[in-house]
Amino acid sequence: MDGIENSDRCNAETNTVLQAEIPSARERISTSKRLTNSSEHSRDRKVKRLRRKTNQTNNSAFIKYGSLFLLVAQLVGLVMLMRYSRTHRNGVDLYLSSTAVFCMEVMKFVACNGVVFVGGGFSTSSWISELTTHVWNSPFEVIKISVPSFLYVIQNNLLYLALTNLDAATYQVCYQLKILTTALFSATMLNRTFSKTKWLALVILTIGVAVVQTSGNSASHSENSDQNRSLGLFAILCAACTSGFSGVYFEKMLKGSSTSLWMRNIQMGLPSMLLALMTVFIQDGRIIREKGFFVGYSTTVWTVVVVQAVGGLIVAVVVKYADNVLKTFASSFGIVISCLMSAILFGQKYNAAFLVGASLVVLSTVLYSKPEKRQRKRLKKTILPK
Repeated sequence: MDGIENSDRCNAETNTVLQAEIPSARERISTSKRLTNSSEHSRDRKVKRLRRKTNQTNNSAFIKYGSLFLLVAQLVGLVMLMRYSRTHRNGVDLYLSSTAVFCMEVMKFVACNGVVFVGGGFSTSSWISELTTHVWNSPFEVIKISVPSFLYVIQNNLLYLALTNLDAATYQVCYQLKILTTALFSATMLNRTFSKTKWLALVILTIGVAVVQTSGNSASHSENSDQNRSLGLFAILCAACTSGFSGVYFEKMLKGSSTSLWMRNIQMGLPSMLLALMTVFIQDGRIIREKGFFVGYSTTVWTVVVVQAVGGLIVAVVVKYADNVLKTFASSFGIVISCLMSAILFGQKYNAAFLVGASLVVLSTVLYSKPEKRQRKRLKKTILPK
């Protein structure tokens, strides 16, 4: 009997141990399943995160290179259209460049307001609040920014005058002098220093433009009797000077300010429209009274106005998604395309001096935009899309 009792007791203890171990095994299996599921979820999250980053990278690359393509198209297209609209009248009166500048300023002002409106979540109250804060309640800011506004109006009128008297390629090459004037004003107004490489690039740029200017009328296939090359060159040199000063002045105002770029453009738009309208009636008031404000306007002229107005928006997108190096390459590429398009569309012929000068300008532009050795690693990190 004792043996039987001992056996029963042993069986009971064994059953107790087994029953205790079974839940423990179940817990281990459940824990293992949870860990497996957690690992799978973590892996899925990583895959989704990588896919999102890949999509963002692809989208950023698409926007970056797409905006650069648009910039080249805008640079070349605007010059070609402006040149065509100023030289091919087809028996119609020549449109007034002052009115075109005014219309462009109005369109640009409306476009910048649209960007601010969209950025505020399509909220009318938010848009009005922004305008009240940065325009109506900041009259001194608007007065200060009227300096580059005035210069930009003069500059745009000078560019029309230049393209009336110069072929598109000569215009593009000579207008690169704005790099030199910008550098000089940056050194004097912003105390900015430049490396020997950049100064060398500026010297090459000056030589290249000088060679193009002295290439003479032989660079042109045909010269209309009402065109004045000297006047065109003077206009483009003045435009380069105003571009350099106004650009540096605007940059100085942007530094240390929390006001957005678009709101700054709105602040500039108000005095720009006023000054452009004053220029219209001071310069062409008599013709407007006789023939009307939109005399000589055609589809081509309106296209010029629209392309010129959206040019600033394209540059802003390029600055945001690309970098200055790529933007400079786009400008250089635009010079080459302008030369080719002028030869194809307008029968332009170039002599050896012009080609040498244009090549020097392109070389100097690329050399000037080349980052310094100590900045290359930082630049690479900066331009990577995030």
